[in-house]
Amino acid sequence: MKIISESKSFGGWVKRCEHDSKSLNCKMIFAIYLPPAVEEKPVPVLYWLSGLTCTDENFMQKANAQRVAAQLGIAIVCPDTSPRGTDLPGEHDSYDFGSGAGFYLNATESPWAQHYNMYDYIVEELPELIAANFPVIDKASISGHSMGGHGALTIALKNPGKYQSVSAFSPICNPTNCAWGEKVFTNYLGSDRTTWAQYDASLLIEQGTEKLPMLVDQGEADEFLKEQLKPESLQAACEKTNYPLTLRMHEGYDHSYFFIASFIEDHLHYHDKALKGEDKQAYY
Repeated sequence: MKIISESKSFGGWVKRCEHDSKSLNCKMIFAIYLPPAVEEKPVPVLYWLSGLTCTDENFMQKANAQRVAAQLGIAIVCPDTSPRGTDLPGEHDSYDFGSGAGFYLNATESPWAQHYNMYDYIVEELPELIAANFPVIDKASISGHSMGGHGALTIALKNPGKYQSVSAFSPICNPTNCAWGEKVFTNYLGSDRTTWAQYDASLLIEQGTEKLPMLVDQGEADEFLKEQLKPESLQAACEKTNYPLTLRMHEGYDHSYFFIASFIEDHLHYHDKALKGEDKQAYY
């Protein structure tokens, strides 16, 4: 691993790092914000998963999260959204599949299975790399936006006990039942739809062994709300199983980082309480 750039921010540092990924069989770049508190002691980590077309830079540059993270003493890790530099056939042909669209799953179909293992990268490889190279403790939370919101919810549901808390902005809640999900699942996982359920938060809710409370924020003016995101599916699944979900609908807000920047402080405080071991049921 090598640091390719670093910038001071609110007393801490934003660093971009490059490494060879075993999970993805390519070079990868991630960003990390280290708050000033790391000068005195190791800190907990929030993993942020970004959405379609994004890289490691979008959240760090647009979300305005560093000020509050510095105050709370939380490191933020932002991975890229897919393997890079692999140049597979059709990989760069559309914004919603291939490069920038890894969907935080492990592909099983050729040629994608050789590189598109973002699930293993996020759950196993990247946390090991962070722990080995930065002053962090063994407490982590996870969040994300859109495709990354889907990733955050599904990864938390599939790994009980690994994360202290989970939240999402505008997540793809029911990808087995929307155009984005059907396209990528068919290509990455194959035509057998029974294999898709392992990456659908609305379906995983019913199989969950841990009821880790979820905070989900959704803009009512989001252009993708009805056709792609389907928060009503997640809400229905949570109501059916008595799963603790806080779904906040916001009038006038869209799918952009203007929305994320408006409410990221709420999410950071939410995760801070969990990382400090406070009552998960009492957040909202």
